[in-house]
Amino acid sequence: MNSAAHLPDSNELAMDRTWLAHERTLMAWVRTATSMISFGFTIYKFFQFETEKAQALRHGIFSPRDFALIMVGIGLVSLLTATISHRREIRDVRGALHGRHSLAEVLAWLVSAFGFLVFFSTLLRA
Repeated sequence: MNSAAHLPDSNELAMDRTWLAHERTLMAWVRTATSMISFGFTIYKFFQFETEKAQALRHGIFSPRDFALIMVGIGLVSLLTATISHRREIRDVRGALHGRHSLAEVLAWLVSAFGFLVFFSTLLRA
């Protein structure tokens, strides 16, 4: 038996499980926000093609563009809030995990950047 082999103790395993739980939670938020952003943009593009065929009047309280901006905005706010919350929670765990980096957080920032591009491209088009 090799005496140099390091077997993790129960505290290390618990910290690993906690880290992974935080990563899974943020990934669920990324998935939800991506769905909201893409759904909002899809609604906008669908009705943009419809209004090119016939001049549609504004029905109800929101136009399709307003609805798209609301959906993309909710997706962005939820993703940014979840990412900030993740960062705060990981700060407590990170000391015990010796400098791990969160790939879920990197993905969250990339999706946020994409969401801002979608939001502003929808906002700037009349």
